Amino acid sequence: MPRTNREEQPVAVAAPTIDLVHVSHRFGHRIVFHDINLHVAAGQVAVVTGDNGAGKSTLLRIIAGLLKLQSGSVGVTVCGAIQDALARRRYLGYVAPDLVLYRELSGVENLEFFAGLRGITLTHELLKLSLQRVGLLGRGRDLVGSYSSGMRQRLKYAFALIGCPPILLLDEPTANLDSGGIDMVRQIVHGQRERVGGGLTVIATNEPREHSWGDVTVQLNGILTS
Repeated sequence: MPRTNREEQPVAVAAPTIDLVHVSHRFGHRIVFHDINLHVAAGQVAVVTGDNGAGKSTLLRIIAGLLKLQSGSVGVTVCGAIQDALARRRYLGYVAPDLVLYRELSGVENLEFFAGLRGITLTHELLKLSLQRVGLLGRGRDLVGSYSSGMRQRLKYAFALIGCPPILLLDEPTANLDSGGIDMVRQIVHGQRERVGGGLTVIATNEPREHSWGDVTVQLNGILTS
């Protein structure tokens, strides 16, 4: 894919939706979750809950196309077209504990590297905007190895938001963040609700404060509430 100098503009009339139908997953003989059904429309926030080891992170990886679907179906639609596991990645922003940053590179170098993998060339202004948005302006040239855990979490958000993806997948979204960082995440989630063209968010969490952000909640015992 050729590199583009993509502006920080939402995908026009993205109107994203996510539909999980009878999704099940197992590791070896252990069933992680069974018969999960979920519909998330543009302007909505879905919250995935469950005990530790119940498969919250696994479900987000399946939605992101990072883990092969074993049973059921996952439909991710953007701009009226269903996106396969590879194509959907350009429309996703993903934040998770297992998302690895290169500690021997600076924050800016990490953003440039990962943006390049997505075919995006970051201008100076876009880099500045990305760092400012997450409260890291002035720290972009520092090595990530010198960052606190909260700063690394903020940098993950800077990367996830590049290109204004219409879908955000957030696994433990406020992990390691202080009160200012939590407010930042809350504003990001609210921004997805209100964005022009439509946006949606899926959150995997057991934090009670984050449960209140959701319009739809799915527990990984297969019970769906709204």
